[in-house]
This record gives sequence, structure tokens and C-alpha cells, in this order.
Amino acid sequence: MKHLPQDAAAWAALGMAYVQQARTNPDPATYARAEKALKQSLAAQRDGNANAEIAMGALAAARHDFPTALSWALRATTTAPYSPVAYGVLADAYTQLGRYEDSYAAVQRMNDLRPDASALARASYTFELRGETGRARDLMQRSLTAAATPGEQSFAHVCLSALDLQDGNAQGALAQAEEGLRVTPADSALLEARARARAARDDIQGAVADFEAATAIAPLPHYLLGLGELQQSLGHRSEAQAQYDLLRAQETIRRTQNTAADTDAILFEADHGRPDRAADMGQDALRTRPFIAVHDAYAWALHRAGRDAEALGQADQALALGTRSALFHYHRAVIHYALGDTAAARDDLQAALRLDSHFHPLHAPAARALLQRIGTTS
Repeated sequence: MKHLPQDAAAWAALGMAYVQQARTNPDPATYARAEKALKQSLAAQRDGNANAEIAMGALAAARHDFPTALSWALRATTTAPYSPVAYGVLADAYTQLGRYEDSYAAVQRMNDLRPDASALARASYTFELRGETGRARDLMQRSLTAAATPGEQSFAHVCLSALDLQDGNAQGALAQAEEGLRVTPADSALLEARARARAARDDIQGAVADFEAATAIAPLPHYLLGLGELQQSLGHRSEAQAQYDLLRAQETIRRTQNTAADTDAILFEADHGRPDRAADMGQDALRTRPFIAVHDAYAWALHRAGRDAEALGQADQALALGTRSALFHYHRAVIHYALGDTAAARDDLQAALRLDSHFHPLHAPAARALLQRIGTTS
């Protein structure tokens, strides 16, 4: 690259490569490298540089700065109105900003331009958000068929595994993860998917082994939290604490970078740290990411901080689209119970356990215990 300082396309490609790397590498320095390369591209070609604009949008999204991601995506779709990739970034930004109808329109435009694996995967997600897992599964299966790279195949298998878990089909979830691992055996997302499927089938040692393999490849927050809470459920305090220590170290780095917290960080702080801090983190995250998962995490943080009246509104927003999430229903059930509405709590507990009776190593047993308590006191 030193020999081509004015090659805008080459700098844009390098920047996007760093963005892709950052999705499996929590090192903030990777984001900085991406930004530097993309700024170099834009310096070489300020106008009409759709590749750099798309990559800048993807970079902002990776940093959870979705207002900035939207700005770059709108610029990219203006520069390149027939670029399906640009509409993909636009759809992602709209989704995370809670502008769901706009996101559906952007996904439709992306598919109209080129119904490839990426476009079909996004179409699948629009139905998953609305709780239409059958439609979502059909579209994700089409995405798998259209996949042109091992990475696209792996992503489709991860999503299909998650959809099976949402429908309580642990065996199907396991089969999807294992099929993907036969193609890409060192894919951390597939290892995590198999870990969750194994846990749902009570193969706890297999789940621990897969989580450990995933974190060894990419110590992403949701892997660390999943492994830590699984170890905690087994009474392995020191092993759980090791994962929690890594999460706290990552949180310290995040704070120095002044970026918004992800949902895993909020939930971790709520359950294993300071709930009042978790509530502040959730409130900050909503400013740039008013997405259903953030509403759920904020609701749980507010509950843990003793602010249940506020928490209920957030929990309702998390489930407003009809998303099939056992964890969201459990969180709202506990909030209802804390507010004295046992009938609503029972409904949400039953919904959570009906969707996935193994949805969480700590909360699923708590859900069963709370449902039994409500049954004996009402």
C-alpha cells in the first residue's frame, strides 16, 4: 500500500478487510486501522467513492454507532443506487435504530437488485424479528443454497441452528452446527452454536468444550458470558470467574474507547456487577441503538436496579415485534412478578419455557422455580 498512496479503491478494500476482521477480533486497534485506511481512501477520492462510504457505514455499525452508520449508508446508496451491498448496510442501520419498516424496505431493495446469500439472509432476519420463524428458516435455507463462500455457508448454518433453538428443536440445532463444522471446523460462531445446542440436549461437558474452543479462537463477549454462566451453573466458581475477569477487562477497554455497550456487557453488569451501572449503560446504548435487544437488556438492568415500573415499558418494547425469545419473556415475567402481576408473570414464564426449556443455564431453572412458586401461591 505504501507504493499506491492515492489508490482510493485499494485503501477502501483494505479498510473493509479490517472491518471484517474486527467482527471476530475484539481488539479496538483493528477499528482504528480500518478508519485510517478508509480516511486515506476518501482523501484520495472524496466524491463518488461508494466502496469507502459502504465500508465507513459498516465500520460505524461495528462500533455500534448506528446514526453514523445510517448517514454513511444513505450517502453510499446515493452514490451507488444499484449497489446491493450499500442497501445491506442501510438495512442494518435502520434495524438497529428501531426503524423496522424502513429496514424491511431496504432489504427488499437489496433482494430486488441481487438475491444472493447476503440479501436472503437479511430477508430471513426480517421475519425472525417478527417471530415468523418458518418464513425465516425457508429464506435462510435459500441463503445457504446460494452461499458462494465457506463464510456464507457457516453464517447460514449458525442462523439455522439458532432458529431451531428458538423453536425448541435442539436436535435440529445440533445437526445444523455440525454440518457447518464439517466445512469450517475452526469457525468460532459454529462452535458456539453447537455449544448452545449441546447444552439444550443436556450434554453439558460437550457444551463447555465447545465454548472453550470458541473463546480460544475469538474471545468475544457473548462467548465468554455463555461459558462463564454455564460454568457457574455447574458450581465451577473459579472457572466462571476467569471468564468474568476477561469480560471486565474488555469492559475497561470499551470505556476508554467511549463506545456504547453491547447487550452482553449490559446483561453481564446487571447480573454479575453493579445493576445501577448496567442501567446507565443501557440508557446510553439506547441513544444510538434503540433496538429490541437493547430494550430487553435495559429492562433487565432496570429490574436488577429496583426500577421495575420503568423496566416494564422497556420489556414490552423488546417484545413488540413478536420476536420469539425465551430470554425476553423470562425477563418480562420477573418484572411482572416484582410488580405483583402474577397472571402476566405466569404467561411469560410459560411462553419462555415453551419456546426453549434450556434457554439459559441460570435463568431457565429460575423460571421453572418461579412458575412453581406462582402456581402454589395463586
